[in-house]
Amino acid sequence: MMRDTLGLGLQQSLAQASQVAEARIGFALSGLDGIVPEAMLYAVAGGKGLRAFLALETARLHGISPVAAAGAAAAIECIHAYSLIHDDLPCMDDDDLRRGRPTVHVKWDQATAVLAGDGLQALAFELLTQVECADRAKLHLVMTLAHAAGVRGMVGGQASDIAAETADAPLSLEQIIALQAGKTGALISWSALVGPHMADAAREPMAIYGRALGLAFQIWDDVLDVTGDATAVGKAVGKDAAAGKATFVSLLGLDGAKSRAAELVQEACDALSVYGDDAETMKDAARFVIARTY
Repeated sequence: MMRDTLGLGLQQSLAQASQVAEARIGFALSGLDGIVPEAMLYAVAGGKGLRAFLALETARLHGISPVAAAGAAAAIECIHAYSLIHDDLPCMDDDDLRRGRPTVHVKWDQATAVLAGDGLQALAFELLTQVECADRAKLHLVMTLAHAAGVRGMVGGQASDIAAETADAPLSLEQIIALQAGKTGALISWSALVGPHMADAAREPMAIYGRALGLAFQIWDDVLDVTGDATAVGKAVGKDAAAGKATFVSLLGLDGAKSRAAELVQEACDALSVYGDDAETMKDAARFVIARTY
């Protein structure tokens, strides 16, 4: 459920982006029986829709219709959902709750969770082939998503995060920033570059926006792990502190982490100046990242 921290325009845009992505995924899985497709659909439902929104909104800013970019919005939500399914498994973060509902391996079983995640990862690249743009741009979308989702991005960041749990010394601030640039930031950055990739336009403004937004998002996740309520957040909180993990909050302090996140949001908004008033909803999305309670 959307909170009152969202403006009406952003609330509608996030909801519409989620609907576009989920409808495209649902269509791709239509006619398939069994618990794995059911678990895949379950996993993509109920999220914020931020990554799908970024894909569609950056496309719009570059003159590309939602229909043309729908495959990209669906693809990034597939990758994100797959990462959450696997992250929640007992061998990873071992979580029972996600988006206020039982995690996939709790609702079904671990084998179904692994297969649903694998299925969503494969489906993401199938959906990218349906993006309506030049073949060269489409190939670039495929290549860059593989990069962002793989060992140079999300998977590599996740591996570093797991390794940090048993390291002899806590990570430094610079190491955490590098880790989170992969674990969380890579998919957000990719989403923000969908429009420039499809239109073969200048990438730097959206690259700056995506990097700043991704880091602000993770910092605020660390804030919520300390200050949030599990019911509102939709997953367990306080786990990082209990595990003794170094986080932005443990290294910067709560107020310091909030201040750094606010600075990054301003940096993200400033990067959008080249788009004028047309980028106000994307600025609202950046502000939402550090106003959310979930």
